[in-house]
Amino acid sequence: MKTVFKSLALGAALFTAPLAANADAHGADLNYVLVSHAPDSDSWWNTIKNGLALGGEQMGVSVEYRNPPTGDLADMARIIEQAAASAPDGIITTLADFDVLKGPIMDAVASGVDVIIINSGTPEQAREVGALMYVGQPEYDAGFAAGLRAKGDGVGSFLCVNHYISSPSSTERCQGFADGLGIELGNQMIDSGQDPAEIKNRVLAYLSANPDTDAVLTLGPTSADPTLLALDENGMAGDIYFGTFDLGTEIVNGIKSGVIAWGIDQQPFLQAYLPVIVMANYHRYGVLPGNNINSGPGFVTASGLEMVDKFAGEFR
Repeated sequence: MKTVFKSLALGAALFTAPLAANADAHGADLNYVLVSHAPDSDSWWNTIKNGLALGGEQMGVSVEYRNPPTGDLADMARIIEQAAASAPDGIITTLADFDVLKGPIMDAVASGVDVIIINSGTPEQAREVGALMYVGQPEYDAGFAAGLRAKGDGVGSFLCVNHYISSPSSTERCQGFADGLGIELGNQMIDSGQDPAEIKNRVLAYLSANPDTDAVLTLGPTSADPTLLALDENGMAGDIYFGTFDLGTEIVNGIKSGVIAWGIDQQPFLQAYLPVIVMANYHRYGVLPGNNINSGPGFVTASGLEMVDKFAGEFR
């Protein structure tokens, strides 16, 4: 492993050194803004911020992170408009709701600002709004793969704890899981909200009313962490099949203890880091990857926790 990382570090040094040497002649004052749909309370996005910061540092460009404090998408649309008005060289943004956000994004592109879509939305939607490319995880496909895996493990019914139901991408995860299992989603998805106490209570209420539920699927630390507490309280921890999207400290601990079977890693670090690298090279040298970049899904289980555990909440 050390040899691999040494090789990667050397490769990175060889890759970035020429950029630094030529920065004065090739876009020394590049400025990028990343706009996410995440509320301030969602710690999962710290990894996104770290990827953005490291990409900016390595490429010698200015980067800024902006988001709607409460996660309100209308507020996010205004933030994109404000970002575009400041005339950055590029905007990196999520596409949490196509109908709400396509207008401001297309206006930004029309004004001459290059855009890369990350995390949510689809490659097709990214093309429609005029973005350079899409970097992220195909959410329905990830949910479907998780459903196939759970079906192989004998799961026939489930609870999907959706903490961000206003985002179509979140629903795609639940729908994909149901389709992978070969069953109807129906009422197996709940709108849990984002308050930890409310999430815990709603999970407890659902499992009390549906005691034969085979599995629980959560969509990230915001819903996974309170669900862990709920399962501890009702005595189902370790007995009910539990899978989750994304990673975080408590999720990693849950995988390690055997309470969570797997976490789906979409590698959010790459979702912020790679667009900075791509944009800087595009603006300096006119080079651009010909395809979108899938940052996930990858299943993390107890057997692959060493690096994830070390960097959980920071880079993983």
